[in-house]
Amino acid sequence: MAEVEVKPKKAGPIQCSICSQRRAALKRPKTLEQICRECFYAVFEEEIHRVIVDNQLFKPGERIAIGASGGKDSTVLAYVLSELNHRHNYGLDLFLLSVDEGITGYRDDSLETVKRNEIQYGLPLKVVSYKDLYGWTMDEIVKMIGLKNNCTFCGVFRRQALDRGAAMLKVDKLATGHNADDIAETVLLNILRGDIARLSRCTSIITGEDGPIPRCKPFKYTYEKEIGIYSPNAYRGFAREFIKDLERIRPKAILDIITSGENFRISTSAKMPEQGTCERCGYISSQKWCKACVLLEGLNRGLPKLGLGRTRGLNNGLEKDTKQSNGVKNVQSKQCGTLDF
Repeated sequence: MAEVEVKPKKAGPIQCSICSQRRAALKRPKTLEQICRECFYAVFEEEIHRVIVDNQLFKPGERIAIGASGGKDSTVLAYVLSELNHRHNYGLDLFLLSVDEGITGYRDDSLETVKRNEIQYGLPLKVVSYKDLYGWTMDEIVKMIGLKNNCTFCGVFRRQALDRGAAMLKVDKLATGHNADDIAETVLLNILRGDIARLSRCTSIITGEDGPIPRCKPFKYTYEKEIGIYSPNAYRGFAREFIKDLERIRPKAILDIITSGENFRISTSAKMPEQGTCERCGYISSQKWCKACVLLEGLNRGLPKLGLGRTRGLNNGLEKDTKQSNGVKNVQSKQCGTLDF
């Protein structure tokens, strides 16, 4: 009697490892669990809620500005905070805060996205511009200094513009979309640079508590890939690529790096920069003049490279130089904002 060949049964669709009811639609980057989209959305939002509650990021009645760039991170942050605020009754007044750097063809589109978010999420929007605050757009700065050092100007001005915009809104905190990948990358960069001052604070979930307006990072433990999955329509160098390579070998590598940054111990003999205020505009600074005022002084005097590179010791002679223009017409500099902090 001939043997009948028994064909192996084809494996059925993999079920969601959380609910066991729906078909798994994705492998979660953070845990490698195979789960359905419904469960992914639920755990994604619940984890952010737990981070907010466990770290006491907000208090009822607080006014919170959300740094809105129009990118996927800030867009998802605005949506999730709005949803959680209603669902868990945080009692927060939320606002969108965006910066117009004055970059033709770049910021225009992203500002349109932010304006759509204002309508979709029902959150008031405040836009502050470099032109209004500093008297310069990034396009004008690039025309003067070229492309090589424009990121220095943009980074310094943008950070201060967010604080000034938040002050205009009279908010208690500024929430930013920095995610776990950003923080892990910053830990690595500060280690590679030997920057112990920044290393000691870059893993803090709330920063700037000694400044005008504290900043918080609700996405501190949220993977960038998962933000992309949560917002499919939404998108830093060596350190980022290195992190991605590590993640392929060990999925928890990103959280391991953040934990390493949290556990660093800095020698008590290490001299740390003292935080003060800029003598010119009142913004937080470890020098007599803040970086924005130094950069603006250079632009307005026709010396755009004045504030580039290391500025230690530069402040000491800057005021003297501004008074003694050495025969060169000294353009009246516009201070970096006029708000009192």
